Amino acid sequence: MADVIALILAAGQGRRFGSDKRRALLTDGRGLLATCVAQARQVFDAVWVVLREDDDPAVLGLPADQPVIRCADAQQGMGHSLAAGVQVLLGRPESALAVLLGDMPWIDPASLRQLVQASDAEHIVFPLHRGQRGHPVLFGRQHWSALTQLHGDQGAKAVLAAHESAWRAISLDDPGVLRDVDTPQALG
Repeated sequence: MADVIALILAAGQGRRFGSDKRRALLTDGRGLLATCVAQARQVFDAVWVVLREDDDPAVLGLPADQPVIRCADAQQGMGHSLAAGVQVLLGRPESALAVLLGDMPWIDPASLRQLVQASDAEHIVFPLHRGQRGHPVLFGRQHWSALTQLHGDQGAKAVLAAHESAWRAISLDDPGVLRDVDTPQALG
């Protein structure tokens, strides 16, 4: 979708997983991060992936034409990775930014399309599944500069908390918006 850009956060350490979960295989044999990227590329015209400085995109199963953003401070937490990614994308023309996590391969592309349709430059759009807030979160352009100020491991929680009046929750019948991979047992 032309007016929303996707940013996939994949620079974390995944310590609870025990190894580099981004390369872990799902039950169908596809790599975890590669699957997340492929899902996003079905919906968004522009998809960027935030990686650590020393990551090899090919080893992670990413296509050769996949744009990446390197985060020098990735070990300091998701806030640093998100800020680094948004800083690079500030010059883009899109009105909203979809922040996806690189360990959530089960989000239905139809759900992503619904979230995109609900987005605009002023709102923060997120899915609800059975009353529980999930991912991705789409930030209207007016919130991008606040995202560049993030640090630590809290992700965008501070931006969400500070702008509750901009929230637009979309109820979806998609458990994939809640399901991530923290341990090898979660791959199945």
